[in-house]
Amino acid sequence: MTTRMIKSSVVILALVLGVAVGLAEENVQNKAASYEGKKVVCYVGTWAVYRPGNGRFDIEHIDPSLCTHLMYGFFGINEDATVRVIDPYLDLEENWGRGHIKRFVALKQVSPTLKTLAAIGGWNEGSRKFSKMAASAELRKRFIYDSVQFCQRHGFDGIDLDWEYPAQRDGNPLIDRENHALLVEEMRVVFDQYGLLLTAAVASVEFSAGLSYDVPRVAKSFHFINVMVYDMHGAWETSTGHNAPLYSGPADTTERDQQMNVNASIQYWLAQGAPAEKLVLGIPLYGRSFTLANAANSQIGAAAVSGGTAGPYTREPGVMGYNEFCEKLKSESWDLRWSEEQQVPYAVRNNQWLGYDDLRSIQLKVKYLLDQGLGGAMVWSLETDDFRGVCGGERYPLMREIRSLMNGGAPSPTTQPPAPTPSTTVGAGPTTSPGVQPSSTSPSTDRPCAGGHVGFVPHPTDCSRYYMCLNDETAVEFSCPPGTLFDPALNVCNWADKVVCSN
Repeated sequence: MTTRMIKSSVVILALVLGVAVGLAEENVQNKAASYEGKKVVCYVGTWAVYRPGNGRFDIEHIDPSLCTHLMYGFFGINEDATVRVIDPYLDLEENWGRGHIKRFVALKQVSPTLKTLAAIGGWNEGSRKFSKMAASAELRKRFIYDSVQFCQRHGFDGIDLDWEYPAQRDGNPLIDRENHALLVEEMRVVFDQYGLLLTAAVASVEFSAGLSYDVPRVAKSFHFINVMVYDMHGAWETSTGHNAPLYSGPADTTERDQQMNVNASIQYWLAQGAPAEKLVLGIPLYGRSFTLANAANSQIGAAAVSGGTAGPYTREPGVMGYNEFCEKLKSESWDLRWSEEQQVPYAVRNNQWLGYDDLRSIQLKVKYLLDQGLGGAMVWSLETDDFRGVCGGERYPLMREIRSLMNGGAPSPTTQPPAPTPSTTVGAGPTTSPGVQPSSTSPSTDRPCAGGHVGFVPHPTDCSRYYMCLNDETAVEFSCPPGTLFDPALNVCNWADKVVCSN
């Protein structure tokens, strides 16, 4: 090879390496950009301060580092279209009140980038007074400017409009949809003048959202939209169904049923013209429970007679906070199951049935929102996470997972619950696929812990599985969530595109 040829080869090699490095850097930058600006919106049900024991949740229990936006729930609306303080003793300082608002807004001193918003409305406030206000130009103006003054008086950074829901629940089905869009457009014009944020919590499924919202108009006016993709099923129904399934399942036999999941709801909003970056995906930190008609028929879609037994803190039949359930698991034996079709867990104990979210299902939902290019994650609500850390781990395990994943972190290791024994009862719902569960065994062929390994060891033939070695002979086997592989460099389940699998 001549000197000229050698020099040419060196130049070509340098160019190739330069392109490769450039592509690698661009890939890293693109991945970083996919997390940049993502929101973690946290609602707080302030009435939880009245709950007993470990369920009592005060402002000082909030960890502001976990959220980009904190929503104070709730304020109401008066007949004259002014903002209503629902619980003056709790919210205000006058007359020896607890001063929740002032303490809530003061969390920005701990986390300077945090935004605090006043959520006006909610389920209990209903629709009638909103409908009346939105139908009148004079009342709309009064509501808008009173909202501005309310934010200025208390230090909120904006309003979260939680009208549940236009054209429904004692609203006016003929004019609310149009009037809601007009209200939101007028609010945004005024709020921009005062540097305030305007957001909303909205119905998610097509058959409800289609009645209430002119999506292209309101999506243009809201800074972002919190889509409440939960409460898909609950005690108001006569068969079991998950609170927030990611996808539809075999029990979803009608067109209406097939709308009742996260994916269908988000795709509806996107198809209607909502920009992906403005949609914030709601994640529940609680579950919906049922009392089974027949304990032997306990699959998804099984007959139910009522809501499940009330939890000790939420004290509402048919509802179970994650903090309540994880405490129950310390003293009660539950059959933990996983729906492969709907990508969510559920649990059964005797005639009690619970559909909830855990670390694994949350990981899948965050991956979904990132894949869809959505604006972030929202939770309802902070006070039902294990905020005290009484279940044997750190405080806020679910919120910490969401915050970490939204910052580009790797998913925490999780385990799959065992599959249930297939039911032979007529009318039973679908069974779930078998999962890999921990088992203190000595693998007879692989013997991954042989040679004194202690700690985490990759599976020799399957990158989605790994072992925790207790000693030379005893290994506990785990399985990573779908879409992830075990990363031996970090000893965690990481996104598959970040792991080099040599098997």
